[in-house]
Amino acid sequence: MILDTIAAAARRRVEERKQIKPLALVMEQALACAEGLKNKGFGNGEDKSRTAFEQALSGPGISFICEVKKASPSKGLIAPDFPYVDIAKDYEEAGADAVSVLTEPEFFLGNDRYLEEIHQAVRLPLLRKDFTVDPYQIYEARLLGASAVLLICSLLGKEQLTQYLRISRELGLSALVEAHSEEEVSMAADAGAGMIGINNRNLKTFEVDFSNALRLRRLVGPDTIFVAESGIRTAQDIEALAEAKVDAVLIGETLMRAQDRKMALAELKSGCS
Repeated sequence: MILDTIAAAARRRVEERKQIKPLALVMEQALACAEGLKNKGFGNGEDKSRTAFEQALSGPGISFICEVKKASPSKGLIAPDFPYVDIAKDYEEAGADAVSVLTEPEFFLGNDRYLEEIHQAVRLPLLRKDFTVDPYQIYEARLLGASAVLLICSLLGKEQLTQYLRISRELGLSALVEAHSEEEVSMAADAGAGMIGINNRNLKTFEVDFSNALRLRRLVGPDTIFVAESGIRTAQDIEALAEAKVDAVLIGETLMRAQDRKMALAELKSGCS
């Protein structure tokens, strides 16, 4: 399965990085960075119990996480012309609430540099979109400028997920816990996820079923931020998700393929009204 192949590549990449920069050093630097941000008051809005990323998705109506993505295994090259910083700026100017940045290099043609440079250029909270298979990547995300990490239930056992959520909280990071089935939603909830994202794309077959998020919405309580991911293309899709009281959507390919991304986001947002 492609997911297993991607996860194996991620593990190899982490082991290579540990040889260059040991885990103990990355941990030390990330914890110091988190403490420094806490002292500066970063991410401390009115709700002290929620991180900056969670607060950005907690407003009225549907919030928009807009993705900076060059390619994917299912669609191949999506954006041959890839001015990633300008794309993130366009999202910010068009009213995005957060930005997702692909950093997985082999199958999505991502790069850590994209996240670092976007962090310097926009004020929106950033999700590091990668395949997290080792705590090293969470500490790394803090140093790269991320506000949140992605934790995929299909890749992690409940014990791992609980551990990774704890590490994320220690670093002041949000964790978007991604599920695809009832069993995975239950695992995410039991592990204490504050944000659950329902991927309409089956990561084992890469087939997309837009109704998946609508079907699983009832399983997630009102105190947990509910995010719908993948296969969201039209204002009518947004309208259906709004009726189901979805808190946020993560949209990548639809925006990345648009001739005018600002106009495309405005069109999607029209489904909220």
